[in-house]
Amino acid sequence: MNEKLLQYLWNFKIFKSFDFKDVSGNSLEILNFGKWNFDSGPDFLLGKIKTNNIVLAGNIELHVKSSDYIFHQHSGNPEFENLILHAVFIHDVEIEELNNKGIPTLELKAYIDESLLWKYESLLKENQFIPCANLFQAEKVPFHFWEESLLKKLDEKSLEIEQALARNKNNYEAVLFQTLAYSFGLKVNASIFLQLAESIDYSIINKIRQNQVQLEALFFGMSNWLENPQDDHPKIWKREFDFLKNKYQLSDLRFNPKFSKLRPPNFPTVRLSQFACLYHVNQNLFSKLIFAKNIEEIYALFEKIKASEFWNNHFNFGKISPIEGEKSLTKDFVDLILVNAVLPLKYTYHKNSDENIIDEILDFYRKIAAEKNTIVTGWINLKVKVENALQSQAILYHHKHYCEKKNCLNCGIGFQLLQSHQ
Repeated sequence: MNEKLLQYLWNFKIFKSFDFKDVSGNSLEILNFGKWNFDSGPDFLLGKIKTNNIVLAGNIELHVKSSDYIFHQHSGNPEFENLILHAVFIHDVEIEELNNKGIPTLELKAYIDESLLWKYESLLKENQFIPCANLFQAEKVPFHFWEESLLKKLDEKSLEIEQALARNKNNYEAVLFQTLAYSFGLKVNASIFLQLAESIDYSIINKIRQNQVQLEALFFGMSNWLENPQDDHPKIWKREFDFLKNKYQLSDLRFNPKFSKLRPPNFPTVRLSQFACLYHVNQNLFSKLIFAKNIEEIYALFEKIKASEFWNNHFNFGKISPIEGEKSLTKDFVDLILVNAVLPLKYTYHKNSDENIIDEILDFYRKIAAEKNTIVTGWINLKVKVENALQSQAILYHHKHYCEKKNCLNCGIGFQLLQSHQ
């Protein structure tokens, strides 16, 4: 038993019976269990009890042992002046100060199901995919779990976007450019691509986006790949980059995207060429994405995006690949871009002005395929149906914030499992 669990049981009134008696044998009726307090002071505020035919209103303090009242130095603390009840798991010592004030002590051990304690302890001790794997029942997933979890993730992403907007003087197009760059980098190069994008004044992108060669030259030059070009095409990029560098007084910062642990189709050379193509082909990319009314409109913006011709037989500079062919964006990659970059920005842009945006965004996620990764697979192995991106994104958020942290007492699924202890 720990104090957090005791507070949880008190808050949700999870007891075998409510025929309470205090440690002196007096009947004790809890008329109001109080409001859970997460700040300093008593654990539950505004409670109400009835003892010896007297109704008392005030605050309630919970401890694992009665002696914790002393160890936690509550004696003499003015925040505990309005205490009406001391509820403990085990009553191990009389607290003279409370006795003198006539404040009853309630020992809860006999009112708590031992099997529930075993379940909770097993959640904390188990080292498996999720803490509750041995107890998990797919039918215990709450009805609105998916939507609520995804909206929490969207609000988290929205906060990051708003911080980026503050840094970019509320320029949504610049933030979209940076957010897309991050997503195009995948896990290995996400932060590097973001730094690269942030180092470029977005007004330059708007000025040169009609020229795909210059866009590629800008990205490749900033990636430090054009210092000693060997082939004809890289020499053209080098010339264009030198021109852009002088014309726009580009930063001397250079970035070094990584190739290790990546399959060739995900090499940063290919992804930056595709990124340049996206901005070249879609001259009004921001407005097209933000005001798209259905998923088909968004997919259409990515249909013709591919790396430039040089990359048909290259994955890197200076080495011809035996595998030849156009390097277009796959649907799986586009889906990653949508769920991680486009839809969170779309949600942020509209959330304060369009009352229907939540339903629209949720519908977009429902029409995108679920991600394929070890975490999603783990949940599928637990018999959870993960059929679209709404569900996979919800699972990924929940796993990160609850399962990995063993935050079972604040988990909707954990609540259902603990409620079913009998």
